Amino acid sequence: MMSKALATDTPRQRVLVVEDDMSIMLGLRINLESEGYEVFAAEDGERALELARSEHPNLVILDVMLPMMNGFQVLQTLRREGLNMPIIVLSARTGEMDKVTGLELGAEDYVAKPFSLAELLARVRAALRRGPRPAEVVRTVQSFGDVRIDISARIVARGGAPVEMTATEFDLLMCLIEARGVALTREAIFTRVWGPSHHGTPRTIDNFVQQLRMKLEPEPQRPRHIVTVRGVGYRFDG
Repeated sequence: MMSKALATDTPRQRVLVVEDDMSIMLGLRINLESEGYEVFAAEDGERALELARSEHPNLVILDVMLPMMNGFQVLQTLRREGLNMPIIVLSARTGEMDKVTGLELGAEDYVAKPFSLAELLARVRAALRRGPRPAEVVRTVQSFGDVRIDISARIVARGGAPVEMTATEFDLLMCLIEARGVALTREAIFTRVWGPSHHGTPRTIDNFVQQLRMKLEPEPQRPRHIVTVRGVGYRFDG
């Protein structure tokens, strides 16, 4: 019997599945297509962004632990660019911090692996019924002191002069700015910037923070914007 979704003349709903485990990817594709959805697939974070930008899916199913860019980075980038389709995050990690991070970054739902296929499909249907997130006013430019950040272009300038930054330095800076006034633990920073699979040391973040201070603070030894919260981590003031 033909799927109800295929029996109508209305365009099929488009779902982007971002998953590097091919067995999970194939299972999701087969079941979503049998439900009448048009499915696009990406195995890494960079390809996911390309497809989200070009194909404009109605919904994204997004794994967290991905090559190239982790799922949290993909989620953050999509929301930063104003793409408001529902996003369901998949993760093998069930820790509360991971779930909170995903929801704070703009996910509609969070599903822990291993998951029930029937439940996931029900969540997909529910998210599509709710539709896109309400459009938000996106601040594409941030500034503090004499520093100006063009978020969409990923360009940083200080006193009108461009500041060279690595991708990780930029992501760390945006992580801190977006949590303005909130003290972030090093664990939370690791999860948001590097992803839950990263196994660095506190010194890794300390080194990156020091680099940011050298590039952006008027007095790096007495920082005014990227400040240390003793016993916790770092906070952005500005």
